[in-house]
Amino acid sequence: MQNLAAKMGYRGNPTRTIRRSRQSKPLTIGILINVPAKDVAMATFPFILQGIRERASIEHVSVDVCFENPASFEPSVRPQSIFRNIRSNDWRGTVLIYPFPEHSVAMIAKKISAVAVLENYDTPSVDTIDTDDSVGILALVTRLAAAGHKKIGFLTWESYAVVGHWATKRFGGYVEALFSLGLEFRPGWAVNVHKAGPHIKQEHLTDHVLGLMRGEGVTAWVCAADHQAYALMEELRVRGVRVPEDCSVTGFDGLEPPPGSRRLASIRVPHEDIGASAVARLLNRIVHPKAPRRKILVEGMPVEGETIAAPPGT
Repeated sequence: MQNLAAKMGYRGNPTRTIRRSRQSKPLTIGILINVPAKDVAMATFPFILQGIRERASIEHVSVDVCFENPASFEPSVRPQSIFRNIRSNDWRGTVLIYPFPEHSVAMIAKKISAVAVLENYDTPSVDTIDTDDSVGILALVTRLAAAGHKKIGFLTWESYAVVGHWATKRFGGYVEALFSLGLEFRPGWAVNVHKAGPHIKQEHLTDHVLGLMRGEGVTAWVCAADHQAYALMEELRVRGVRVPEDCSVTGFDGLEPPPGSRRLASIRVPHEDIGASAVARLLNRIVHPKAPRRKILVEGMPVEGETIAAPPGT
């Protein structure tokens, strides 16, 4: 039947899930995480790994997890480390978690099939499983606008040794949301976004934020990620600024708050589902290595939180 279909010009759907049986030839996939194993504060990769392992178990696939220190990962300089894992552990494919250098991803993709999680690369054969940032940020900005905020800023900083695209994408969602809601946009209210613009170091961010609040009347901040938002809230608290009484703050990821902190208004990213989808997509990529590149977006769920209120004085 398949031969007949091929003669008629039909092809199988490369996005269809490949379900492996227990009798299938053993298959191992590598999981490359670009973060030191000890650096897990407010990290999302444990949830992604949970989804990967659950789906890999269903598919009868072995998982080999490797933590790569972002300060020293450079396959072009020391290719023996990563490629030894590929050879000795018989990797058929890899899932990339957190940003890697573009040229390193290209080198890896020449050796084996690869799927990126929460990051985009220019390498044509690397698929992406990502969150729908625009929809999530729009929901947060809409909530801020409904509470009465008209001057809303955006804040991020470089959280990883390799700068990824995720913060830029969420900034794009912020700009889109402002324009769709008819709110004012000023480049100066977007902190650490422009590649060529001035970048405020983390230790000076809170003073910069307070300057924009007092000098230009910014009353709310959209942070690119929860770990950044919780850090900002703590720094504001130390300086006597209350959230949300004095200003509102939102995050993105839906992580559990640190002890003693109010829960952020955020978007809960379904990291387990994203991990499971990465395994399914990788198995398809292994079977169909020349299929067009896929980018799968997974929608997050709003987290009500306790960090949005009306602007002070209203």
